Amino acid sequence: MPEAGDSRQDLKRWKKKKQQVHRTVSQICPPPRRPLTVADIRPGMENERLGVVRDSMFQNPLIVKAELGKPRERSCSLPGIDFNYGLYIRGLDGGVPEALGHWDVFKQQPTCPHELTRNYIAMNRGAVKAGLVTARENILYRQLNDIRISDKDDRRTKKDAPSLPPDMTYGIQARPSTPFFDLLQHRYQQLWVQEQKATQKAIKLEKKQKVILGKLYETRSNHLRKYKPPVKLDALWHMPHFQKVGRHLDTFPTEADRQRALKAQREEYAVRQGTLRLGNYTHP
Repeated sequence: MPEAGDSRQDLKRWKKKKQQVHRTVSQICPPPRRPLTVADIRPGMENERLGVVRDSMFQNPLIVKAELGKPRERSCSLPGIDFNYGLYIRGLDGGVPEALGHWDVFKQQPTCPHELTRNYIAMNRGAVKAGLVTARENILYRQLNDIRISDKDDRRTKKDAPSLPPDMTYGIQARPSTPFFDLLQHRYQQLWVQEQKATQKAIKLEKKQKVILGKLYETRSNHLRKYKPPVKLDALWHMPHFQKVGRHLDTFPTEADRQRALKAQREEYAVRQGTLRLGNYTHP
């Protein structure tokens, strides 16, 4: 039993020690550190220098070194305590007493009369009827007959503003929120894999249902289309005294190549143009 009482007393002491400590404003937002001076330098510090030392040396950010375990010093000197940051605007309307003393009534400014637009169509029509066609005559006619469009006609020419619904909102619609849960769970990858599997399954099913055709046999029309009618070659007429003269130019390497070329020429003899049947093909 005494051990249980001691444990309760220790728990109470621990709760008393762990009380919430309220921090002050100066601890939460400490004032900005001012630039170093010669009086702040102590032996062993990083910014300790030999020789002539001036306060301006500690205002150059390229020279000042950061102290160990301390934030970096600012090289700009701050104004005094009485300095107010921001822009001070002095009141020009008298302030609250003048506002309470009388009512500031808005004086309506005189409106200038609306100038009607000139009716050039009516003036040009009248000038033509009067026989005036030159530019000088038209100018004089407009000075004497200045026709204006009435307010009613002017309203018809001007387009009224489009009627908009009362609940219409201007601007661009906000972009939908990013689905972070789908990104973390790789949802888009899973959907893509499912689509690929479905596509492959459909392709396999289509291949199974496809009818495999058998062997194609050639018909009579195919044979007739491929058939080349034989061409009867008539011997060329030669003069008697040139029949025994041999050729002087032979462009074929061997006699077999020459016979092969002559055979190809005889096969194409029926479909070529020209007197000697050596021109272009007759069919496209």
